[in-house]
Amino acid sequence: MTITTTRPEPASADLGTDPQEPAGRRVLTGDRPTGPLHLGHYFGTLRNRVRLQRQGAELFVVVADYQVITDRDIADRLAEHSENLVIDYLATGLDPESATIFAHSAVPALNQLLLPFLSLVSVAELGRNPTVKDEIAHSRQSSVSGLMFTYPVHQAADILFCKADLVPVGQDQLPHLEVARTVARRFNERYGAGIFPRPRALLSEAPLLPGTDGGKMSKSRGNAIALAADEDETARLVRGARTDAERRISYDPAGRPGVAGLLQLAALCQDRTPGQLAEEIGNGGAAALKRTVTEAVNEHLRPIRARRAELAADRAHIRQVLRTGAERANAVADATLAEVRAAMGAVGSA
Repeated sequence: MTITTTRPEPASADLGTDPQEPAGRRVLTGDRPTGPLHLGHYFGTLRNRVRLQRQGAELFVVVADYQVITDRDIADRLAEHSENLVIDYLATGLDPESATIFAHSAVPALNQLLLPFLSLVSVAELGRNPTVKDEIAHSRQSSVSGLMFTYPVHQAADILFCKADLVPVGQDQLPHLEVARTVARRFNERYGAGIFPRPRALLSEAPLLPGTDGGKMSKSRGNAIALAADEDETARLVRGARTDAERRISYDPAGRPGVAGLLQLAALCQDRTPGQLAEEIGNGGAAALKRTVTEAVNEHLRPIRARRAELAADRAHIRQVLRTGAERANAVADATLAEVRAAMGAVGSA
């Protein structure tokens, strides 16, 4: 067998133009609990999840704790990071009454799907996956673990256990989604059962948000502004951001990446264009630019940070959200696994 070379058909990147489109859709999304979420996550994915939920989509949000050890030897501060993810989810607007927020490790049937799914892809196919190659290249491990190698199939289990038909992804994650689509198609063909839909990609419209050093904003690069950062820390991080010596502020992503990144960040916070902000700051130089960015970020995040502080003070509530989500996810996963066993004629289906 060879993996299909066609990419998944992306859904509209702007579902906001048709408020009815997400209604009835089942969406799978989530994050690895490896550290605090930052503004790149917020503008890249978190706001979009809230919008999808408000427009009627059914959200399954996985705290991918098992996948933390795909590229590192130990899962450092796993429980703390997992709870902090949930705090950020709720602070930015996800409603746990309708969204199913759960941890990988709490849903055994989801992870059991990995076994039959692995039989549907070859070692060669996994080795050719460009996203796996990139993740291996940036791995913190001295050697490639089996979990790293089978990461796309584990993600297929994440998506297919709840029969998600829409998956928000970045362009670099399309190969992973193609694995899920391939697994769904092959399972249905091999066992003569139309159990799994072929999920579609929802490509993010959000531009890549640069960090304070002009590179990609990342937890591991020390160039990110965390949602949990207070106003003073935000001001300090912005003051230390890389700019240039040219006094007139202009939006030039190629020629002035540091300045452009700061303009982009402030523009997202104020729902304006980077060009408009650049024109307004004019000859104010880097100092005026950084003041504008600091004020824009702090103003935008102030209600989110207030809500986050309330949530962080009630860890029992956060744990209950995860327990409730796990109960819902387990019911769905158990039902899907039962269908899979029955289609395969497994003893467990008797």
